[in-house]
Amino acid sequence: MDATPYSGRRKTFDLSTPDKLTTVAAQKARKKQIHPSAQTKGASIGSGTRVWQFCVILPEAQIGSDCNICAHVLIEGDVVIGSRVTIKSGVQLWDRTRVEDDVFIGPNATFTNDRTPRSRQRRSLLVTRVQRYATIGANATILPGLTIGHAAMVSAGAVVTRDVPDHALMIGNPARRRGWVCLCGETLRDGGLRCQCGKRYKRGVGGLAPVS
Repeated sequence: MDATPYSGRRKTFDLSTPDKLTTVAAQKARKKQIHPSAQTKGASIGSGTRVWQFCVILPEAQIGSDCNICAHVLIEGDVVIGSRVTIKSGVQLWDRTRVEDDVFIGPNATFTNDRTPRSRQRRSLLVTRVQRYATIGANATILPGLTIGHAAMVSAGAVVTRDVPDHALMIGNPARRRGWVCLCGETLRDGGLRCQCGKRYKRGVGGLAPVS
């Protein structure tokens, strides 16, 4: 992550071995990058993941590959995060949070794990799940023990008090479903549940499902 100081000299490249150079560049890109100010000792962090300034990741936390953990994020020890997850600044993920692959969590989104918290009283914590491709908007609040469905989108500032169906668009306080969203992120506007990108969906028990 730290840039190499410029010395004024041109680098010499071995043009006779492009495959070797490509391999070295790929290996460097896949190496995890931890900012010196971040605390990550004892956590499991996958290749290609970047952890930025002043993050605190407690021991035994599990983070997959190619994630982007932005500045000032706190992740407790009993947290599991998949691969290619983006977590923006100001997010705290408490024990029993489970985040699947390809999830986006916006800045200052708030997660909870105890429905009846009291100071210095440790209770049985609830598992909160964010399923693959879901988006949590900035400043949204997620109550404990809920599941955010596959590719669902929680709008900025929404307060989620119940499980969210797959592909649901959740808006408001308390959050209510105001529509459906495609995997590409666009709102499905017609009655046929077809997106402008070409994808089509059908209604199922847990929300929408793509039509093969």
